[in-house]
Amino acid sequence: MDHNPDRIAVWPGYFDAKISRRSGRRVPRDSSVLKPDLEGLFIASRALGLRKIKREERTSHPTRPHAKEGRLWVSKKGAADSVDASTKEEILQMIGGQWRQMQKDQRADEKEAESRGPQTGDRRGRAQRKSGNKARAAQAKAQRSQKSRRR
Repeated sequence: MDHNPDRIAVWPGYFDAKISRRSGRRVPRDSSVLKPDLEGLFIASRALGLRKIKREERTSHPTRPHAKEGRLWVSKKGAADSVDASTKEEILQMIGGQWRQMQKDQRADEKEAESRGPQTGDRRGRAQRKSGNKARAAQAKAQRSQKSRRR
């Protein structure tokens, strides 16, 4: 793309919790996420309130040419108007904080759904739940065999 001083390039690699600052992470650990991708970055930016965003898929960062991670173009003026951030670092930290919170909420929802078990009428979930209790079934079988040996 042509150079435009009003746009900021935001790469998903800036938010990768598994890499160091020296390797390319641009936000602190508390604003970084696991397995960053372009779709998650886009959703987090939208949830933050950024509206002037352009997605560019299958583009590689110059220092990571093997990874076709894509990038977002964010308008500086749009970011200043919507989230009151003037520098790129402020925008990145705000996006990272929002993205991390979204990941935490998603994990909590998954744990809650797992603890509730399958919904009524969910035959596939019920079958998977039953197959997940193999250890309990094996233990019950062992107890039955011990009882039959005692007789």
